Amino acid sequence: MNNQPFSISSRLPDITTNIFTVMSSLAVQHHAVNLGQGFPDYPMSTELMELVNKAMKQGFNQYAHTYGYLPLRERVSEKCELAYGINLHPDKEITVTPGGTYAIYTAITSVIHPGDEVIILEPAYDSYIPNIELNGGKVVGVPLKLPDYRIDFELLENAINDRTRLMVLNSPHNPTGAVFSSEDMKKLELLLEGKDIFIVSDEVYEHVVFDVPHQSVLAYPGLYERSFACFSFGKTFNCTGWKTGYCIAPEYLMKEFRKVHQFNVFSCFAPVQAALAEFLKTPDNYLSLSGILHKKQKFFEQGMQETAFKPLPTHGSYFQIFDYSSISEEGDLEFTKRLVKEYGVAAIPVSAFYRDKTDHRQLRFCFAKKEETLERALEKLIRVG
Repeated sequence: MNNQPFSISSRLPDITTNIFTVMSSLAVQHHAVNLGQGFPDYPMSTELMELVNKAMKQGFNQYAHTYGYLPLRERVSEKCELAYGINLHPDKEITVTPGGTYAIYTAITSVIHPGDEVIILEPAYDSYIPNIELNGGKVVGVPLKLPDYRIDFELLENAINDRTRLMVLNSPHNPTGAVFSSEDMKKLELLLEGKDIFIVSDEVYEHVVFDVPHQSVLAYPGLYERSFACFSFGKTFNCTGWKTGYCIAPEYLMKEFRKVHQFNVFSCFAPVQAALAEFLKTPDNYLSLSGILHKKQKFFEQGMQETAFKPLPTHGSYFQIFDYSSISEEGDLEFTKRLVKEYGVAAIPVSAFYRDKTDHRQLRFCFAKKEETLERALEKLIRVG
């Protein structure tokens, strides 16, 4: 029987299985330590789990409001005022979503029309390009400046033209761990002044920063007035499988966001929203995250000093990039696959985050793991050379 009885014109003809699935499958196949995909392997808060169970028993099992459970939106508003000094209207500027990636897709869909140009800073999280292309947009990649992956404002300014409709910003940055500075945000604010350009700001690692503060678009009026800011409870509270996040935008943009949202998911898992509303009453439940993850990052980087890999600085996220150019001249995809098969450690090749597969012979490792997981990986990586 013909496996494809009807013709189909793919909306994403160049997209194949993503690198995270490929490397995780290889890790399982070769019984490798998986430092590729960005998820914690240590327990989440018992208190938060109990609050979900409590919410279920109390009857929070039917549809939540399409914008999200109001007390949760109120807690988010309070959190943002504490962190970024902004006074948000819970009913007009905040929408709860099934994860940060969903929020990003919905924001792009809200404003992009066929032919619009969208600037992304590369290397870039892999969902941005297909999100843009599905909406008929044209991707314009602007490379970040090595070795510390900073914004090259000259290149960025040269990429802007009359067709530019949107820019995707990501800080703390995945995959590099770069955190954009206050100076960066002020330069961006000045660069975009008077231009009809929107921003989708991916801030899912907002509470995972080391030694430097996170600079949210919410703290810069000239940026927020044109922005959709996207966040993740899953990244914040070690429960990525819950797929719960939220989007913040000015009322005129949120109206467009909600037009798409209401006909897509409509509403999100109610018991989790009720639990999070209670959990967010204690700011230390999210403010303590940076210290916990920084300790893991320092443990892993110190252990990697015994290997032939060379670290690049990271100031946030779950990730750190390491250079292997002194070890091998192989391309990063080939080297990463060999690392899994011969040494038993899975990572992600950084070329996967570039449209043209730019290869600097660098790998991304996730350090958001139990100490014993990191120790097992380090024992194997010491042998690489």
